[in-house]
Amino acid sequence: MSTPTSGDEFVQLHDLIIGSTNVADFLTELSTVAASTLSDTAGVFIECGVTLRRRKRTATIAGSSERAAVLDKLEQALGNGPCIASLDAMKPMVLSDVHTDTRWPAYQEVLADNGCRSALGVPLALDEHQAAALNFFAAEPDVFTPGVVQRAEGFADLAGRALRLALRIADAQNLADDLKAAMASRTTIDMACGVIMAQNRCSQEEAMALLTKASSHRNQKLRDLAGEIIGRVSDGAVNTHFDP
Repeated sequence: MSTPTSGDEFVQLHDLIIGSTNVADFLTELSTVAASTLSDTAGVFIECGVTLRRRKRTATIAGSSERAAVLDKLEQALGNGPCIASLDAMKPMVLSDVHTDTRWPAYQEVLADNGCRSALGVPLALDEHQAAALNFFAAEPDVFTPGVVQRAEGFADLAGRALRLALRIADAQNLADDLKAAMASRTTIDMACGVIMAQNRCSQEEAMALLTKASSHRNQKLRDLAGEIIGRVSDGAVNTHFDP
């Protein structure tokens, strides 16, 4: 079987973005592809978890298996391990054998208890406010040789580019949703002001002042009060005067 080229892999990752409904789904697929890629390279079964750090907050988003996601979360709970170390140093961190390495004893005990002998953390560079890492796990020791690590770094470079695109798309969608909600809220408030203007024979500025005053007195959000006013009009319960 031929080895995929960098171009083939980036197209594959790009297709994952198109086929995913959100960032979490994309990262689930990413972890699966990453695990498969390194398994083929190393010749042994490897699992992968993904950690995303945004604005100094770290969270596991996905894993190629339930065990990979759990092991990633346990590393975060303990506060140290190869994945966290790779994020802090922004370079790969290899744990060759949980029985001989001495850097992360608590986490190495967790790995051993879960049938893992070696691990590898590889960072994905995003920007100054966010970073991600791939956390690889293997049942055998000494799996992550220099050649395997180099392969993981090459994949991580492509994955980082794809993840940056996925996050930008998600941020843009969130902004669009926020703007849409704000516009809908603004329209409701404008409509409510129109009702108050008709009922009280006042200007738009005076109607807005009445609506704001009523919102404050009732300890109710402006858009919710406006929605109630529009609802009463729709039901035919039109008052001749709006009393804040």
